[in-house]
Amino acid sequence: MSAVDTTYPARRPTDGMLALAKDIEANHKRDAAEQSTVPAHVYTDPEYWEREKAAIYDCLPQILCPSALLPDAGMALPHDATGRPLLITRDAQGLVHVFLNVCRHRGTRLVEGVEVCAAKKLVCPYHAWTYSVDGRLLALPRPDTFPDLDKADNGLIELPSIETGGLIWFCPKENPDFSYAEKLGEDFDALGMGEQHFYRRKLHKVKGNWKLIMDAFLESYHVTRLHAQTIGPFFKDGVTSGDMIGPHSRAAVGRLEEMESVDLTDMAQLRRVVTFAYQLLPGALIIPSPDYINVMVMMPQAHDLTLVEDFMLIPELPKTEKARDHWERSWALLDGGVFASEDFRAAELGQQGLSTGAVPELTLGTMEGGIRRYHETVEEALRAAN
Repeated sequence: MSAVDTTYPARRPTDGMLALAKDIEANHKRDAAEQSTVPAHVYTDPEYWEREKAAIYDCLPQILCPSALLPDAGMALPHDATGRPLLITRDAQGLVHVFLNVCRHRGTRLVEGVEVCAAKKLVCPYHAWTYSVDGRLLALPRPDTFPDLDKADNGLIELPSIETGGLIWFCPKENPDFSYAEKLGEDFDALGMGEQHFYRRKLHKVKGNWKLIMDAFLESYHVTRLHAQTIGPFFKDGVTSGDMIGPHSRAAVGRLEEMESVDLTDMAQLRRVVTFAYQLLPGALIIPSPDYINVMVMMPQAHDLTLVEDFMLIPELPKTEKARDHWERSWALLDGGVFASEDFRAAELGQQGLSTGAVPELTLGTMEGGIRRYHETVEEALRAAN
């Protein structure tokens, strides 16, 4: 039981979430797998990473951050970790935009820093060209010196984006297919993610391949061992099931002994006995704990270096010291303990070992089938790009 009372509005899980919960209740493992292998070079070959970058990270829709990071109109957030200078804004009507953070005059970076700021107008620090948060060029000094300039043609360059299920997605490529993002959004709406409050975020630098980080969240084989001193005991008797939403994986771990008296159609009750996890392509993870939600976004910088931004969302901002202490301990346990000291450390150790060439292929047991399926999805994206 949580140390803080959290009251959720009555919500019903989606049919897909409910189906996984009923699989667990019936002790039916939908994600059962056979022993398989994954070649080690997919983690260690710089050329393979360049192919992934071109086919996946430069082409597919991907999450930037939770909606809760920009809760109000007139907000802006510089974002550089995808390898391109982005600027996420929320305009006066509450709509989200993703622009290149580049002034149309001389290419100057428009907004500096890495924090969210209040910005009803965006003023270039070089020549004071001024834009609205919806991207329109509003004004410039000495307009008479630009007699042929049409302000309507010189707004900020906008990239395709969508806000759904409490998450902000963008795509580097024109005319993207956001249908799977919208489908996932149905689950995230059922979890109430769009109504959560931003509590903490941290950018981790992990010296490992992005897929090694994903692997830890695609199997339960390691949980009671790697996490023996942290969250492992909570999953000791767990039963798992999983399915796919397009290229994205959805998993569920339930505790059978606690499910008998639970109304599975009630989201609040369901979240107390079943832990869902979403492993998205490209690398992103959504982990709804019983009383908060973690969003982790992976932004590879090289074949052996990944930036991971972790966000913690909570149902209401703390009003008491007791509540604040509860959330701080939860944040310290997961972000500083389970993720940084355990999962991310394991990825770095794996990168070190695989880089020696000692293990030409990874052997995956029947509890690690999610890894094989995720790698098949990556390989399919690479084939589609050829």
